[in-house]
Amino acid sequence: MSHSSTFVAGIDTGKAALDLAVTPGEGWLRVNNDAAGWQAAAEWLLKAGVDRVGIEASGGYERGVVAALREAGFKVILHQPLQVRLFARMRLQRAKNDRLDARVIAAFTALFQTSRAAVDPALSALNEHLVFIDQLVQDIARLKTRLEHLHDTRLASLVAADIAALKARLRDERRRLERAVRADKALGRRLDLLLSVPGIGIPTALALLIAMPELGSISREQAAALIGLAPFDHDSGKHHGRRHIAGGRARPRQALYAAALPAAYRWNRQLMALYARLTAAGKPHKLALVACARKLVIFANTVLQRGQPWTP
Repeated sequence: MSHSSTFVAGIDTGKAALDLAVTPGEGWLRVNNDAAGWQAAAEWLLKAGVDRVGIEASGGYERGVVAALREAGFKVILHQPLQVRLFARMRLQRAKNDRLDARVIAAFTALFQTSRAAVDPALSALNEHLVFIDQLVQDIARLKTRLEHLHDTRLASLVAADIAALKARLRDERRRLERAVRADKALGRRLDLLLSVPGIGIPTALALLIAMPELGSISREQAAALIGLAPFDHDSGKHHGRRHIAGGRARPRQALYAAALPAAYRWNRQLMALYARLTAAGKPHKLALVACARKLVIFANTVLQRGQPWTP
């Protein structure tokens, strides 16, 4: 589908309903956030002459309409909530409701030309499984903290039993996810390439493979920035501030950071040398670990680019 119009739409996403606004103009529509509503939204947008649609990431409530609109031929741009919130603040807009939010998203989309490629439906399903596994890890950590503060032996035994059950489920779900990945020959090959890097185990490899599908098709600098491990300048005039990492994809970054410690202490000789060099130069432990995590994602990007297992 192609249009020559310059009409752009914004969608404010709710659990039950979607609010659509078109700019320029005053067009507005509310539909249910279900298959019938997505179809009605596509027909209305087509009739309005829209070819580009902006929508906020809303905890998964946007997935259905995004997939439906992309299938209908619309270019859908997924915005981060912070981007839209700061844009509204820049416009000095204080009022907030679903209809106004849709108009703000439409206005922001009109200025925003770049969009991420559509997510492979197979990876989308795997990502949901990965998120579930991450939530199991968080649940276990919370129960361990609770256990530390329990003095009643009966209550402590209940929590300990819950921890053991969740650990067993975690092992089983990781095995299931690995089998699902290996069922796809191309994904299985990418998984083995990632596992060839010393210090990258199954949990980290799965997180990188599923949550960062761009790896292998981008530069090392882009890989570090995408995962949120690239240091950014903080300078102004004669002031030269400390470099800081910021943004990026939290889940794969957390997995990579967790892998960096054992890799820098035991598994990866290059990271061991890097960590020793940085700490000997007076760099803090955490900064050295962030540098090691950044190296790990660069190594991962390299093996996927070359299509060859890791060699030192």
